[in-house]
Amino acid sequence: MSRRSGVLEFAVLGLLRESPMHGYELRKRLNTSLGVFRAFSYGSLYPCLKALVQRGWLVEEPSAQPEEQLTPRAQAGSLAGRRAKIVYRLTAEGKEHFEDLLSQTGPDTWEDEHFGVRFAFFGQTSRDVRMRVLEGRRSRLEERLAKMRASLARTRERLDDYTLELQRHGMESVEREVRWLTELIESERKGSERPGDERTRRPARETGSDRPSSGPSDNTDR
Repeated sequence: MSRRSGVLEFAVLGLLRESPMHGYELRKRLNTSLGVFRAFSYGSLYPCLKALVQRGWLVEEPSAQPEEQLTPRAQAGSLAGRRAKIVYRLTAEGKEHFEDLLSQTGPDTWEDEHFGVRFAFFGQTSRDVRMRVLEGRRSRLEERLAKMRASLARTRERLDDYTLELQRHGMESVEREVRWLTELIESERKGSERPGDERTRRPARETGSDRPSSGPSDNTDR
């Protein structure tokens, strides 16, 4: 499974854990709630849904919503109209699988695309797992920032003013996120357990060989 398809499956399972949805509604939620999926289309979403159904994590059910109440876009074309009539619901096995994914805190959860999606579901994540993901993300960005500073120091004299400003802008963006993550980590350390955390608490399962607090296990920048 590619990293991008894995992120999509995680997001789909997380959204369907909140409530069953038909394909059009699900795609709309992916686009509006999780901006990283704005470029995704039905061509990406439906193969993912089909695969999740085959694995037993979702079931398809007829929609109780009359076709005339669906949005015009959902009704456009026979294929889209047919798909809009199917509602996808998370199974007990799918919920268990999603909770298992929530407990994972390895390097993939710290990367740009996956971190944003993981953060969107922090309300369903136990505090110890949130801490591992936040600390891992900060560690990854601090490593990236050090490389950017070293690169800028080596090439500063060869860069024109606009390229230099672009490099500085990139560094400032990373620095802001590091500060934001530090504030979140401190807030998590000082705060009490959120209501419901005990229900979602599961042993954190590392997908990499290193713990986030000791730094990321691979040095590839996105």
